Amino acid sequence: MRITKRTNIAIRLLMFCAVNPDRLVTKTEIAERCNTSESHLAQIINRLGQLGFLRTQRGRTGGVTLGRPMSEIRVGDVFRQLEENVPLAECFADMDNTCPLKPACRLRAALSDAVEAFYARLDKVTLDALVCGNEALFSIFETPPCLKRA
Repeated sequence: MRITKRTNIAIRLLMFCAVNPDRLVTKTEIAERCNTSESHLAQIINRLGQLGFLRTQRGRTGGVTLGRPMSEIRVGDVFRQLEENVPLAECFADMDNTCPLKPACRLRAALSDAVEAFYARLDKVTLDALVCGNEALFSIFETPPCLKRA
């Protein structure tokens, strides 16, 4: 299984917000610290906001913060919601499925089971488990003084 860039950046973004729980963080600082473009990040922020993982505030003093407590954000939920329209293999696609083995394929069931096991494992991982006590992460996400807002 391959995780999309969108989901990878979403987890980085949520971790960044978790490391900075007492303030709104800006798209610019997230993009810099998470090594991504602001335009790509804007789409991810929008989607995570729609899903309730983030709370967004527009305007000059705007930014984003977590939409729920870290302990209530399960990595499996984030992955599942962001990857829901990405088929694992051609045979999982509703459209564009041209696999001639479909009527006889036993691999599809094994792949389905593997995906469910993957999500079941990630459902046990919460955002706080990724962040709390992770000093190395805090050091990576430490905001330089010139970017901190008063």
